[in-house]
Amino acid sequence: MELTKTLRWFGEKDPISLKEIAQTGATGIVTALHHIPNGEVWSVDEILKTKNNIESHGLTWDVVESLPVHEDIKKGSPNREKLIANYKQSIKNLGVCGVKIICYNFMPVLDWARTNIQYVLENGAEAMYFDKNLFSAFDLFLLKRPNAEKDYTEQEIKEAKIIFDSISEEEKDKLGYNIIVKTQSFIDGAVKEGEKNYLNIFNELLAAYNGIDKNKLRENFSYFLNEVIEVAEESGVCLAVHPDDPPFPLLGLPRIVSCDEDFEWLAKACPSLNNGITFCSGSLGARTDNNLSSIFKKHASRVHFLHLRSTKLLSNGDFYETNHLEGSITSLMKAIVEEQINRKQNGRLDFNIPMRPDHGHKILNDFERESNPGYPLIGRVKGLAELSGLELGMKYLLENKSH
Repeated sequence: MELTKTLRWFGEKDPISLKEIAQTGATGIVTALHHIPNGEVWSVDEILKTKNNIESHGLTWDVVESLPVHEDIKKGSPNREKLIANYKQSIKNLGVCGVKIICYNFMPVLDWARTNIQYVLENGAEAMYFDKNLFSAFDLFLLKRPNAEKDYTEQEIKEAKIIFDSISEEEKDKLGYNIIVKTQSFIDGAVKEGEKNYLNIFNELLAAYNGIDKNKLRENFSYFLNEVIEVAEESGVCLAVHPDDPPFPLLGLPRIVSCDEDFEWLAKACPSLNNGITFCSGSLGARTDNNLSSIFKKHASRVHFLHLRSTKLLSNGDFYETNHLEGSITSLMKAIVEEQINRKQNGRLDFNIPMRPDHGHKILNDFERESNPGYPLIGRVKGLAELSGLELGMKYLLENKSH
């Protein structure tokens, strides 16, 4: 009984190969059919091509990350029925091919946000950083989102303006490109690499959500879940929604998977255990009021996939991705191992929960090769080794606690 160790792979365009991943200690792969446009059906043939390629390297395809939910489903647009029908067929096809866990998200427009993807730590490693005031400056003065000032206090606007005026034009361009394109394009982002008019396109995408508040987005999410869940159950497939990253509203967009109350709503909206969670400690950890162990224990039965990393929160609202074993990860791992034991004792077959070290610092020869933001090879392997050791120690501790 142990967590299934996986690494994310972004397909044939990933600078990191399956051959390399096979040497890391990971036994499984987390990936998607990134070459298929969002909203189209994943055919059995295309799924098997990727699955067979993975297995030819001695690895297994354990989790889809992700089968994207089209923006028109999130918005509740008139064409959502066809898009949901396509999603159902993709679920069926994945089930037929033996790929049984689908990680996805319901975040409007932007999957995740960082202002600096090359934040230098004291030891020279590079991490990813979210600067609250800098992001506000991007929103207010670079993107110039209509009516954005309504989402900020006078003091926040003042601080954002000071920052915006202090950075060069080159830094402004890099900031906008990183937020809109660089961190998104390799995960099926809405604005593609090399797009020159990305600010205007992004504003148009945001404007499409005008009038969609938290309640409306929840309504659309509930509709989607209850349309697809029967197919998921029949196919033996578990859906695992990823938390919002970061877990608070940005750019005037609502967030609905950010905290304990949101997970409570999720379970009530669609009670099936096939409607589950990707428990991402890094995303949820970017809020001071989120107690990771408490949230995990409360919703553990619905956790089908684990993203494990640690987030360092600063007093001014900034955060950055710190070492995997810092923060509350030890108490969280204890809760995870206890859940595994509980599942096995109660006859559940899914006690080997898939886990991947989420993101990673750029270290050592990571600087000598290309990689997607947050996904260097050596930094993630370090995280995988640390988390594996922590799990092993926690298992030993729990198994021998009566001695």
